[in-house]
Amino acid sequence: MGVSSMMEREILLPSKHSLTAGMAKLTNESAPEGVGGAQNITYSRFFNGEWSKASTWVPDELSLTITVNGEELVTILCTPLKLNCLVIGFLYSEGIITSISDVTSMRLCEDESLADVRLSKTEHPLPVRRTVTSGCGGAIGFQTQGQKVDSELVVAPAEVLSLMKQLRQQAQLFQTCGGVHTSALADTRHLLVVAEDIGRHNTLDKIQGECLLRGLSTRDRLLLTTGRLSSEMVLKAARMQTPIVVSRSSPMERAISLASDLGITLVGYARSHRLSVYSGEKRLLGR
Repeated sequence: MGVSSMMEREILLPSKHSLTAGMAKLTNESAPEGVGGAQNITYSRFFNGEWSKASTWVPDELSLTITVNGEELVTILCTPLKLNCLVIGFLYSEGIITSISDVTSMRLCEDESLADVRLSKTEHPLPVRRTVTSGCGGAIGFQTQGQKVDSELVVAPAEVLSLMKQLRQQAQLFQTCGGVHTSALADTRHLLVVAEDIGRHNTLDKIQGECLLRGLSTRDRLLLTTGRLSSEMVLKAARMQTPIVVSRSSPMERAISLASDLGITLVGYARSHRLSVYSGEKRLLGR
């Protein structure tokens, strides 16, 4: 079914409309009724030898197909929050766009299953269509080359741990239902952009997209996440030119090697009063 045959709405872009209007759609339109990104369900519970009925919140999962200039590009399994940020961020991280000015319009169909993006360059060649699962960014991303990150940013371990504490406090969807990842872009003191999704890679694309829509720089910042650090996460950080990536979980071997090659500081197991640095330790004060 073509895009033109569906009920749809146009996403406002800051290049054509006021930033305030664009951000209203960015933060609110994708949220379902009740708790944004979650649904309330009834289930059967067995406890202390007895069965009972109970209700709880569980994460929403959406299959979102992105088309570019009318051609299918990718289907992403995601949480239906900040979908315009996800689309823009994905296109940027995969090298399909280089700035928000490359996008002339973006329309989202009524059931949020299809996002149609129009680019100013109609002759832009697109990669072969693929599906990206919620658990990982797909087997291999379209964009496989990372840019080396050159930054003089340094941060104290105490500042990193303080930022991770802020990340936990702002993980609203996770606090409601669990089952999602939370990531943030931060300076050395405060979180600047926060995103939650069932896919950890999606959270970085949402952050990238929101920064493009709001005109925020991702250079000389920190990326914080609750998810495992894969090589694709490192490539996305390199595309954002973000020199420090921090997780409360574990990095993978290829991610460590890639981060070292690209000049990215990789920090794992950042919890409570401890953290582990796997590459680029010179950016941690006191080393």
